[in-house]
Amino acid sequence: MNDAKITLNADIGESFGAWKMGDDQLIMPHIDWANVACGFHASDPLTMLETVKLAKQHQVSIGAHPSYPDLVGFGRRHMACKPDEITAMVQYQVGALKAIANGQHMSVSYVKPHGALYNDMLSDGNIFDAVCGAISALKQKSEQPLPLMIMATPENHAWLMRAEEHGVELIFEGFADRAYDDNGRLRSRQYSDAVYDNDEQIIEQGRRFNAGEPIISINGKSLNIKIDSLCVHGDNPKAISTIEKLRSLLVGD
Repeated sequence: MNDAKITLNADIGESFGAWKMGDDQLIMPHIDWANVACGFHASDPLTMLETVKLAKQHQVSIGAHPSYPDLVGFGRRHMACKPDEITAMVQYQVGALKAIANGQHMSVSYVKPHGALYNDMLSDGNIFDAVCGAISALKQKSEQPLPLMIMATPENHAWLMRAEEHGVELIFEGFADRAYDDNGRLRSRQYSDAVYDNDEQIIEQGRRFNAGEPIISINGKSLNIKIDSLCVHGDNPKAISTIEKLRSLLVGD
């Protein structure tokens, strides 16, 4: 997408039953897009419904946040799934959120895979094609496929060309609260410095993305990465105060 305004998105609705994750009530008023967990890595039907209602209250667009079926590992573990399995699991999860959204007179606006599935589709073209194929097949006759949100890298153009083969539009996102390796990819969570816990670091990276300036990798390398949307994680302890500051940054307050 080529919107002039960079939007703010967050992973939302990741509680499960009595187990609470993040503070959606405080996060939702400050974001433009909510990536709603669809039950495979987190959430459940009631949590999905409550999250959609909250998004509607704050006029926030909702996106499906499908993952591998990995509740225990929070969807962060790779699973050796065949392309047909990935297509089916993405359609299953997006379809579930669509049904709940329809019940609230809302619609699903995009798809953003979660965790290991999100990372795997950018390292394995067959997985990327399976996700795009799932999205394309969900459209009605008169509709365009839902856009797919993926991680922005220095190779954005190559992914645009591949997605075009499926008729799928891409939304490129950057991460304010995650460190980047020298290759322009997110630093693995196996390292203790993968997630920023310093507010100044997070806001500075968000400022660079918003200004179209290079961000700085974990080893000090300049990375030119263009984005459409900025993500901050709701499970980050700094999430609430950081999102408020990033919102002010993006709207120019």
